[in-house]
Order: sequence, then C-alpha cells, then structure tokens
Amino acid sequence: MAESPALLAILLSVIVFCQWLSQKNSFRMFGAGLLILMFSAVLANIGIIPTAAAHHPLYQGIFSWVAPVSISLILLNVNLSSLRLAGKPMLILFAIGSIGTMAGAAFAMVLFEGNRSFGTDFFALGGMYTATYIGGGLNFNAVAAHYNVVQNGNLFVAATVADNILSAVWVMVTLAAPAILQKYFPARDQTTSKQESIQLTDQLENKTIHLQHMLLLLAISLFVVFLSGKLVEWLPQIPSVIWVTTLSLIAAHVPEINQLKGHYTLGMLGMYLLLAVIGAHCDLAALFSNSILAWRLMGFVIVLTFTHGLIIFIAGWWWRKDWYLVSIASQANIGGTSTAMALAQNFARTDLILPGVIAGSIGNATGTYLGIAMAEWMKVAEFFQFS
Repeated sequence: MAESPALLAILLSVIVFCQWLSQKNSFRMFGAGLLILMFSAVLANIGIIPTAAAHHPLYQGIFSWVAPVSISLILLNVNLSSLRLAGKPMLILFAIGSIGTMAGAAFAMVLFEGNRSFGTDFFALGGMYTATYIGGGLNFNAVAAHYNVVQNGNLFVAATVADNILSAVWVMVTLAAPAILQKYFPARDQTTSKQESIQLTDQLENKTIHLQHMLLLLAISLFVVFLSGKLVEWLPQIPSVIWVTTLSLIAAHVPEINQLKGHYTLGMLGMYLLLAVIGAHCDLAALFSNSILAWRLMGFVIVLTFTHGLIIFIAGWWWRKDWYLVSIASQANIGGTSTAMALAQNFARTDLILPGVIAGSIGNATGTYLGIAMAEWMKVAEFFQFS
C-alpha cells in the first residue's frame, strides 16, 4: 500500500497539472474538476495509486474530514441571498430527481427480473440504490445494515463496486452536461449571469491570503466538524452534514469570521481532493473480477441513473431552467452534498453552493426512509417477483 505522504503528493500533483491543463484552449471546455476526476481514475486503474479496494486511510480521511471541513470553509463565506434566487428551483428539481431515482429503481428491477438476477435480497438492493441516489453513501450502508445485506458478502461487495463506478461516472456526466446542453438547448432562466459569477469568483480568488486568516479558518471549520460529530451522538436522527451546514451558517453571520480571507482557496483544495478520490474509486478491475453478478448490477445502476437523468433534465428543459442548476440538483441526488458543492465550485457558480448543500442535506436526512420504503414495496409487489 502506498504511503500516505507519497499518495497525497501524487493527488496534489494531479490537481496542479489538471488546473494548468484546464487553462489551455484545447482542454478549457472540460474544466479542472472533470480532468482531475478522469486523471485520478486512470492512475488508479493502471496501478499508480490505490483503488477503493485498498481502503487506504488517506481516502478515508478525505471522506471523513476533508470533505466536511471544506463544506464548512466554503459556507463560512456564503451569500445567503442565493437562496432567494436559486433555493426554491433547486429544491423542486431535487424532489423531481428523487422521484426519478425511485422510478429508475423500479424500472431497472423489473427489467433485470429482480430475484432471478440478484437472489432473495433483490428488494434490499433496490432500497440500497434508491437510498444512496437520493441521499448518499451513508444511506446505502444504513439500508444494507437494516436488511443484513452486509452478511451477503458477494452481493454487498459487488453492489458497492458498481455504486462507486457509477457515482464517479455521474460526476463526469454532470460536469460535462451543462456546457453541451446550453449549446443546443439554451436555458432562458439563469439564476446568475455567467459574467457575474466569474467576477465574484475572481474576487474570491484574488483576495490577499494571510496565513493567520487561513489558520483561523481551518480551526473554526475543524471545530464545527468536531461539534457536529458530538451533536450526532446526542441526536443521531439528524445527519452530521445538517449540523455542519447549520453551525457554519451561524458562524458566517459573525462579521469577523465572514471577512477572513482564504475560504475559497482552502475549500477548493478540499473539493479537488475529494474529486481525485472519487476518481480513484472507479475500480474497473474489481468490476471485471466479480463475474456476471457485477455486470448485472452495473446494468441495473446504469438504467436507474439514466432514468433519473432523463426525468430531471427533461424537467429542467421544460421549465427552461439554468442547466448548471439542474446538473447540481442531479448531483445532490446521486452524489450528495460534497459532490454537489464540488460541481458548484468547479462551475464558478457561488450562487448555487448553499442551495446545493441544502438539497444534499435533505437527501441525507430522507434517503434511508425512502430506500426502506422502496425495499418494502419491492418485497410485496407481485410484478417484482419472478419465478
């Protein structure tokens, strides 16, 4: 297993290289985030960096600490007026995307003939994917534990691999989709003009950064994440990301904190590290090694997410909404809070950061319940049963 310092050095080098590459005319259309995701996926699959199967502690640390700290850092300087413009459309599209996920799970389960393809735990599998593509990986594991799927080693491992690969692919889709769709189907309703967004991002990037400010921001964000963990212990019904969001927004109302310099730079580094680790989780070798079951699962999640994507993007087209907003709402469903924020940062859409985080937080809070409801329905409905 690669040593953590060496692995971190490689990931940071990938970020630097992709940032540089994204400024070249030939690669500008991809954006740094998409390039980071693709490069890290390639490096993982050719063996230069570990894949998800290695369970590397650095990856765990990035998911457990870097992602929530980055969320807190960015929210410490968030503009609450963005909720007025983008909040309601984001939540409506997120709800439509959740319906799309449930419809996709039902359609895919019928298409793949449920118990014939996946055995007696097929209904739990439908619930797991419904939960994770509404609320994130925490909900996936919660539903799996509820139905004891973790004891079915083959199914659980293969399901996790398929989820990891599809999640990485969907980040690529949602990163690339807005520019393509805007070219052929121009959106009428823009929450913020591109020029305004670029100007605001430039202001954030060009602020003079002071070491004292950055250290103080890190200390505040780490304390927010620590306190959120304690609050989860006392009130386990409320996901930690909701506490992180709430505490960070409270702190952002303190002028001395809001005016500190370095929120954007530190938060963006964390988001890029998260995208690099998501890319490393795209483990194609693991997919090939798990035979026919993994291929069926991969087909299942492709059908599910395609149905979700079709519904939410058609809704966005019919409503003539900003494609960046639609893409982030979809990512809040499929990937959750962290990747929704990473997309908003990568698109330089600071106005969509808080709406995306709130949508993802709602998914975290409701995903497990909706996943269990889907599983129970699949368990008793006759058209999911195949003899």
